[in-house]
Amino acid sequence: MSSPTTTATSVTPRRAALTDPGYQAFVILRTGFTVAPFLFGLDKFTNLLVDWPVYLAPWINDIVPGSAQAAMYAVGVIEIVAGIVVAVVPRFGGWLVAGWLAGIIISLLTIPGHYDIALRDFGLLLGAVALARLAQRYHGKRPSH
Repeated sequence: MSSPTTTATSVTPRRAALTDPGYQAFVILRTGFTVAPFLFGLDKFTNLLVDWPVYLAPWINDIVPGSAQAAMYAVGVIEIVAGIVVAVVPRFGGWLVAGWLAGIIISLLTIPGHYDIALRDFGLLLGAVALARLAQRYHGKRPSH
């Protein structure tokens, strides 16, 4: 059984970390870049949110084997894995997601009429880089439970 002093001591660092705006930003970005790639990756298998094959540049569709939908299945698996990597190793996962988004941006810039989505994804890329940098800062400094 822990004494009141021990409990207060272990709670104080957690509260201090949770009130740090930088750590709050890290937690927000880590959560977002874990959940979003995972959910969007799952949706590549169902196309409930979007008809994903429309966002595959024709030149990419020409070089990958199979159909555009088959390519989206591979994309879905990669995005699910990226979300898991962000959850487990955000210092690496942030850079992984940023690189993946760079590839998506290149693809979108080659499809007329998708420039607005490329711009949005550039903003997400910046967020993923910020996550990677914040993860470097807060690595090993998580609040104790």
